[in-house]
Amino acid sequence: MKQFFASTIHKSLTVIALVLASFTAGFAQTTVKGVVTDARTHEAMAYVSVAFAGTSQGMSTDGQGHYSLTTNATDRKQIQVSFVGYRTVLRDIEVGKDQTINIALTEERNNLAEVLIKSGKKKKYTNKNNPAVELIRQVIAHKAQNQVENYNYAEYKQYEKMAFSLSNLSDKFRQRRVFKNYQFLFREQQDSTAIGGKTLLPLYMEEKLSSNYFRKAPYVKKQIIEANKQVKYDENFVDNQGLAAYFNRMYQDINIYDNNVSLLSNQLLSPIANNSPDFYKFFITDTLKDQSPKLIELSFTPRNTNNMLFEGKIYITMDGNYAVQGAFLTVNKNINLNFVRQMEASLSFEKNNDGRYHLSQSNLRIDFGLNKNKGGGIFGERLVTINDFVINTPRPKETYDGPAQVFVSNAEKKDDLYWTASRPVKLDSASAMVYKNIDSLQTIPSFRRTMDIATLVLAGYKNFGPFEVGPINTFYSFNPVEGFRGRLGGRTTTSLSTRYYFETYGAYGAKDQRFKYFLSSTYSLNNKSIYSFPQNYIRASFQHDTKIPGQELQFVQESNFFLSFKRGDNDIWLYNDIFRFDYVHEYLNHFSYAVGFKKWNQSPAGALLFQNLMPNGELNNVGLIHTTELSLQLRYAPHEKFYQGKLYRTPIPDKYPIFTLNYTQGIKGFFGGDYSYSNLVGNISKRFYLSQLGYTDITTEGGYLFGKVPFPLLDIHHANQTYALQLQSYNLMNFQEFVSDHYASIFIDHNFNGYIFNRVPLLKKLKLREVVSFKSLWGGVRDENNPAYDHSLLRFPNAGGGTYSLGSTPYMEGSVGIGNIFKLIRVDLVKRFTYLDHPGAPEWGVRTLVKFDF
Repeated sequence: MKQFFASTIHKSLTVIALVLASFTAGFAQTTVKGVVTDARTHEAMAYVSVAFAGTSQGMSTDGQGHYSLTTNATDRKQIQVSFVGYRTVLRDIEVGKDQTINIALTEERNNLAEVLIKSGKKKKYTNKNNPAVELIRQVIAHKAQNQVENYNYAEYKQYEKMAFSLSNLSDKFRQRRVFKNYQFLFREQQDSTAIGGKTLLPLYMEEKLSSNYFRKAPYVKKQIIEANKQVKYDENFVDNQGLAAYFNRMYQDINIYDNNVSLLSNQLLSPIANNSPDFYKFFITDTLKDQSPKLIELSFTPRNTNNMLFEGKIYITMDGNYAVQGAFLTVNKNINLNFVRQMEASLSFEKNNDGRYHLSQSNLRIDFGLNKNKGGGIFGERLVTINDFVINTPRPKETYDGPAQVFVSNAEKKDDLYWTASRPVKLDSASAMVYKNIDSLQTIPSFRRTMDIATLVLAGYKNFGPFEVGPINTFYSFNPVEGFRGRLGGRTTTSLSTRYYFETYGAYGAKDQRFKYFLSSTYSLNNKSIYSFPQNYIRASFQHDTKIPGQELQFVQESNFFLSFKRGDNDIWLYNDIFRFDYVHEYLNHFSYAVGFKKWNQSPAGALLFQNLMPNGELNNVGLIHTTELSLQLRYAPHEKFYQGKLYRTPIPDKYPIFTLNYTQGIKGFFGGDYSYSNLVGNISKRFYLSQLGYTDITTEGGYLFGKVPFPLLDIHHANQTYALQLQSYNLMNFQEFVSDHYASIFIDHNFNGYIFNRVPLLKKLKLREVVSFKSLWGGVRDENNPAYDHSLLRFPNAGGGTYSLGSTPYMEGSVGIGNIFKLIRVDLVKRFTYLDHPGAPEWGVRTLVKFDF
């Protein structure tokens, strides 16, 4: 009996112990925390999905990549970490313990040029009854509700990082003698399969921290930049402001909900554009049930791999929103983008309080190179993170007033401690050192010599500290009037002063045996370089030189050696004495005005004669025309971007229009002026993007001159007798062939971006681009300004084919061309349609343009 009770008690205690163990185990808590980073860059990754494997219990990492998961369940034995464009990671965990597990995610390098679906019989891809296409149509139908613009108000904090490096550098390249003093610049080696290759040499970085505000009605989108940090090179060599503008134009924000996505000054059709099923193939490749909400992985690829299209994956929420939760975009190797070896863009979206989604992070990376497969190149990356997203909370009216982008007064003066505390993403060691490294680099004599040589070759100026000599392409030229023309000049630099600038040159013509010269003095009113935006200066100048009537060249100088070669007769010239006084004031919103005073004496040169008919019927030679003018120019170029070169601003094309209005008033009797007249000219130019059909540049201009003037003061239309293609001139019109006192013109230049050639098997591999253009000019000369009706006026010249006024028929010319030859050259076959009976008027011509495009 005793033994029986002992056995019973032992069994009871065992059962109780097991029950207690089970009970306590059931309440044992498992906690997993850590940081998720990029295995290549070692940067913390925000908004990465971390969940217990096989469940919907999870979270997203914060702005610093941190996560923390807790559970009482005993069947949670793994965590799953996933992010668009990266390989999913599974890690074992210990039940009932607190543990730290840091995860480094590796990029997923999928080549989605082709998606194979195996079945008993291969089916032809079709949109009809295709569940993937039905899904993308749902996404398209819900686009409006899933965009920020759907909210009445929105605001958020944004961090941007733009970085550029020399990429894919070999060990042999790094060990060259020329880099002996530059080893500190090289970034630590990364995974050799990573975009950009194994070795990078950082050259540029820019960071911004901003507060952003959106209002739906009236529409306002405003960015207040609270901190800005940029690698800066010596401004005698580089326009840092223009460099930043150029990079930001290349790497614009990617809004996948737009029908077209801007990339490298091109537009690529979005995979969720309204007509995307006509250009893309879609495939459902995965269902992610362990996410909350459930996601559908939708892969897509272009129907034509040469077109301006993406390929990749998008992740669609199945919660009724049909929103994009993430996207991984790349381009096919056959795409007609110049110099692009690889492109990757990853987008991540976060759920708002109302259940909809906003972009939380984007990362665009592009590797450029002359050779698609090997050799060094340039790697560029733009990372954007968005946090503290608030919806439908209006701010005071003054928050939305003013320019679209505003820098706080001390934005560029924030110290390293501020940036370390404020960056949502930690920089790797090489990126953190790039600012200091580039400053150190510019103190090395060999680097400064290299920059000096590059400036001489590219900009044409040789720097001597406070003064630079150039441009070298004007040192020698020739023309029928001057014969051989030698010229030497230069200007001061910011090393002498940021307020005072002086420019001069002297020239001599061997044939006419005359000296020419130019002097100017400029005073900057805002204590900034006159070559930086916004400009605010006064300038006085005097020029004694030759000029082709009506030629106002924008981006080159007439004495440029390469413009010495011209077709036809080119002996109609002027000798000019021009004194100018100008005041220029630009504003941050890209509105500007310029007020000018001009005293101009012009006399004929070469075959040009100034003659009028006397009452007795004899011709009278007039040796000199005196004019005195006051002028006003108003210009508005919203969102304009440009690179400020040594001579001119090089515009960075965009979709925004440019408006210009010029008014000139000639005053008789003022400083010796002989004529009283008014001239009003308006100009509008704009680029229109047409998605897969390329883009069209359109310029319209009109002018009206009030008053009675001789022909040199009429509007002399821009002609081109060189063999270079000039987009803003009439390429088959002769110099001074047409004059007007009222006119209207239109220039149309359309680039198909290879849309047609990409469909021709033998041509698509050459990546050529087809272009067409058309130019037309309407106008005329009123009787009061026509010497045929008023003999006191100067007669129209007969030299060089003669000068004419336009009749009822407009002047017209058009061209068809092939662009992107060797990625640089455009060749046009130009045809002139009207006024072919004029002496020396060419009907056909071939013109060439060297143009750098992506």
